[in-house]
Amino acid sequence: NKKHSSNISALVAKNISHEFTNKKHELKTLTLTNKEKINTLNNNDFITLTELSENSWIILSPEEQNIKQKIERIGTPLKDWDINIYYGIKTGYNKAFIIDGKTKDELIAKDPKNEEIIKPILRGRDIKRYKAEFSDLWLINTHTGYKNSKGEIIPPININNYPIIKEYLDQYWDKLEKRQDKGKTPYNLRNCAYLEEFEKEKIVYQEIVRDSQFYYDKNKFYPEATTFILTGKYIKYLISLLNSNPVTNFFKTFYAGGGLGEEGFRYKKVFLINLPIPKIPKPSQQPFEILVNKIISKKEAGEDTTAEEREIDLMVYKLYELTYEEVKIIDPEFPLSIQEYKAIKVQK
Repeated sequence: NKKHSSNISALVAKNISHEFTNKKHELKTLTLTNKEKINTLNNNDFITLTELSENSWIILSPEEQNIKQKIERIGTPLKDWDINIYYGIKTGYNKAFIIDGKTKDELIAKDPKNEEIIKPILRGRDIKRYKAEFSDLWLINTHTGYKNSKGEIIPPININNYPIIKEYLDQYWDKLEKRQDKGKTPYNLRNCAYLEEFEKEKIVYQEIVRDSQFYYDKNKFYPEATTFILTGKYIKYLISLLNSNPVTNFFKTFYAGGGLGEEGFRYKKVFLINLPIPKIPKPSQQPFEILVNKIISKKEAGEDTTAEEREIDLMVYKLYELTYEEVKIIDPEFPLSIQEYKAIKVQK
């Protein structure tokens, strides 16, 4: 079962050679979909793994090993792109610093100056594929200072300049004072050196998912601690690949470090940065960006985006130079004929 989801998997290993002096590592393995078959095994059923290291490794069929080698030859790991990945903001006490829309409106009505430090916030559960379901939650951004991209020191928020917000936060004083991760004063958020990144064009995502759910944000949402952001160059091109079915399957199969059963899998930064994405010239990225724009527009209008997302999938398979047979391994229900697939062209 190539979907690696609901089936029972068992590892049977034998003839382990672990000679570190001459770096020979060999493991015979087998993945089973029915545990009753264990008693009927013979030597011909096993796969020999030789590309092992003293670090981590995964069990793959020879065909899957070839696919992994190909995508790593063609793609560049995200860690070698001009991007940054950061945690969402951690307040230390969400009940005080994250407010609903009604409270936000009341604070601004009492003093319009308060709007300067109240920011829209997204939680992990709000993030969907190519869209976010804003829950009308807002962050009181009493940051504790940071250095901006120009090297300028931005001082901490002085709560005395926002007396209405100070009065609001005072009801939580005991909790704010006792928390370990406060900023310069109990009224300040904990230190966040990359606060400026939240104001940029970015990709927002949560770590534990059942499927890829990357959201393109240009509305300056502040992500909460259950989310991550990715900033840098070529954001729309990157999100088209990250949300594609091929790259999602590559990540789950080759890089996710194991699934979480019914909970899905994890886009842990330490794994995600190793995901190989093809670096292509900016003009060649435009077809992907055009489709992303269409998808975002349709999502906002509540329209179906299956056709556009499927078109991206086909382009991604071609980017990685997968043969028709390799595509069928990744997607056994792939609907095109071999002639239709060969006719697809992608500029690189």
